[in-house]
Amino acid sequence: MTEAGAERRGLVAALLLVMFLAAMDSAVTATAAPQIVADLNGGAAFSWLLAAYVLAVTVSVPLYGRLADTHGRRVVLVGGTLLFLAGSALCAASWSMASLIACRFVQGLGAGAIQGTVQTVAGDLYAPHERGRIQAALASVWSVAALTGPAVGGALAQYGHWRGIFLLNLPLGLAAIRLITRRFPAEDVRSGASDPVDWRGALSLLLTCMTLMTLLVQGGTSWPWASLQSGALLVLFSALVLVTVRMERSADRPFLPGWVWRRRELALPSLALGLLGVIMTAPLILLPVYAQTVLGLGPTASAAVLAGVTFGWPTAAVFSSRLYLSVGFRRAALTGAATIAAALLATVSCTVLGASAGLFVAASVLLGIGFGLLQPTLLVGVQAAVAWDGRGTATANLMFCRETGQSLGAALFGALFNAAGNQGITVAAHCTAACDAHVAAGLLHSYAAGAGLATVMLLLLLLSSPETAVVPAQPARTPSNKPQRSAG
Repeated sequence: MTEAGAERRGLVAALLLVMFLAAMDSAVTATAAPQIVADLNGGAAFSWLLAAYVLAVTVSVPLYGRLADTHGRRVVLVGGTLLFLAGSALCAASWSMASLIACRFVQGLGAGAIQGTVQTVAGDLYAPHERGRIQAALASVWSVAALTGPAVGGALAQYGHWRGIFLLNLPLGLAAIRLITRRFPAEDVRSGASDPVDWRGALSLLLTCMTLMTLLVQGGTSWPWASLQSGALLVLFSALVLVTVRMERSADRPFLPGWVWRRRELALPSLALGLLGVIMTAPLILLPVYAQTVLGLGPTASAAVLAGVTFGWPTAAVFSSRLYLSVGFRRAALTGAATIAAALLATVSCTVLGASAGLFVAASVLLGIGFGLLQPTLLVGVQAAVAWDGRGTATANLMFCRETGQSLGAALFGALFNAAGNQGITVAAHCTAACDAHVAAGLLHSYAAGAGLATVMLLLLLLSSPETAVVPAQPARTPSNKPQRSAG
């Protein structure tokens, strides 16, 4: 192995480690809920532990993308990881539910830097024909985090203390920072380093997303969806969207750059990834409930049904580069989207026919394959369309759309499930055979809606740039290369 290869592998190991910490902390608190509520009280606000984290990630990702382009990847990644670790330490020291929620927001601000910058650096380190491998590794990190996060949280809460969930991040995060500072090459980022940050746009986007998150978290629980409170929040959200758009259009250096949305090869994949974010939440929220109630599986066996997605995703991501190099980004993305639609319809058929658990696992594997073919193709296609100093912004815009989609998906599918079954998800997980039909109806309606969204995603991709040329092999652009101003 050459010295340069060893340096790159060491850096990739650090990237995977910090990404794992950020991914795991999005799911780690769910199984520790009883212990946290018993210790801090404030059970009514518990859902904001995840909502605050997701809100901070969603809002901060575009900011870090801009900073990564103007100030360099290393300073943003190290600074974001330090902020994430500081938030973790504060979470461990929380004295009330309100303080824990506030500290989770700080932690999410750090996670936003990690998620967007890691994907950007992966695009810098690997040429387009190599990026399938690193995307497979990153997909594996998310898959492992989705499975181990709840288990780690539950084990620490049961056999230790819930505060250990956050303290565990500190030694691992510090080890990752040490690797990053030692292996990350020096960067030449003189161009644009003095550009001012659009803080007004950032604040406006924060208020807009906070209003939407309040509507999604509280609607249907604290008050009915069809209520004065929900209507007022919807009106406020719509007004804030208009204000934000107008403000960004008039800004010299907008927080959400207009060039990302004016270029069809960037805008349509971003919208498609947003829809993918919506669809991705359906199996995570609903499939384990269905497996336990209707299929009669235990908690461990129901996790195996969901594991089909986490197996198919990284496996397909490994081969995604071969596909988009052979047929082009557009056709490869269409293949992934069509696979997702077919998998969702297969799950609907399994629900209608009352199929066995094995067929649900097969449909889940197919769904994971679709995810693994589509997401890397969209990400690499966008990164290949911009130069070094626009890659952070373009990548962050993709991550922003995905995070927003996942927030919307959690509310959408939860509402569809509850409306179809007239049961809350938590209640349904413990119901008797009498409510099996309600749970099945909830899953059927939710997956059918997901198939409809996948169809919309297919239409968006059909409208995208009709390139079919194979991306030529080229040397990987490393973070030490001199930046070039992106077009647009």
